[in-house]
Amino acid sequence: MKKQTSFPTTLQQAIIYFSDADNASNFLSQLRWPDGVECPECSGRELSYLTTRRLWKCKACKKQFSVKVGSLMEDSPIGLDKWLAAIWLIANAKNGISSYEIHRSLGVTQKSAWFLLHRIRKAMQNGSFAKLSGHVEVDETYIGGKARNMHKTVLAKRVARFATPRTGRNQTTGKIAVMGLIEREGEVRTMVVEGTRRHHLHGKVSEHVERGSNVYTDALRSYNQLGDEFVHGVINHAEKYVDGQIHTNSMENFWSLLKRTLKGTYVAVEPFHLFRYLDEQTFRFNTRKGTDADRFVKAAAALTGKRLTYDELIGKGGKTETNH
Repeated sequence: MKKQTSFPTTLQQAIIYFSDADNASNFLSQLRWPDGVECPECSGRELSYLTTRRLWKCKACKKQFSVKVGSLMEDSPIGLDKWLAAIWLIANAKNGISSYEIHRSLGVTQKSAWFLLHRIRKAMQNGSFAKLSGHVEVDETYIGGKARNMHKTVLAKRVARFATPRTGRNQTTGKIAVMGLIEREGEVRTMVVEGTRRHHLHGKVSEHVERGSNVYTDALRSYNQLGDEFVHGVINHAEKYVDGQIHTNSMENFWSLLKRTLKGTYVAVEPFHLFRYLDEQTFRFNTRKGTDADRFVKAAAALTGKRLTYDELIGKGGKTETNH
């Protein structure tokens, strides 16, 4: 049988292609070092390759390294074939994929699958410093179950750690405030915020939106002073949802997709980890016009230069990764 050499465009092709360890290693090395492999320790380029172990050895510092070193895959006993299959699955599952499904599909433990998915979500974080501009919609929502449906001990912990102040709009006990900004025909950005008062929201808009842009919000009073920096359009949802260019429908659409994913696939998401699920949904939304292979390559390329240990993930020993 002739060996497949073309790059995969479907999940089935990806699983077959990356089951060859050489294909997987070559793919990741070309993503990481497009101009040729270099030592992550000393940046040396005089290297020898240990074919049987798929390791490089630097002739300058004598260090041995694999394609996993200095990436989110470092120290992971999970093979590259399973890593790459998991990346393809999470990048292209419109409503996300649970750790239990990864556990069953790839033959790893549920705990390993959960850790694997969170590391991939970290790779999906958007670190762009470019500001949104043009026509930008801003909206906020609340994520979490209804307080009356929670066990009293769970509710007490959530109120103590994550509850936001009352805003006058609704009771937010047990829910987490989330803010989103979307540039029409462009990208979306989301973040967990401490609350929905003016001092919680204004700074985020100024941080992410270019001054003088057209900003559209609902009639929440916390947005009242945005007109000092932006051309501020307000839509009162008690009266109508669209007034010419003034609406927040694009942002509302994103919230709908997010909540469908959280409630339908993940069922229960700890507030401590919520920002990671925001990163995941934001990544898929911002790459929605690309192909499955495009999304996969973009996520795989972002594995390098980041680390997330299990202790950081669970907040053990004071180690934690905060919302970006």
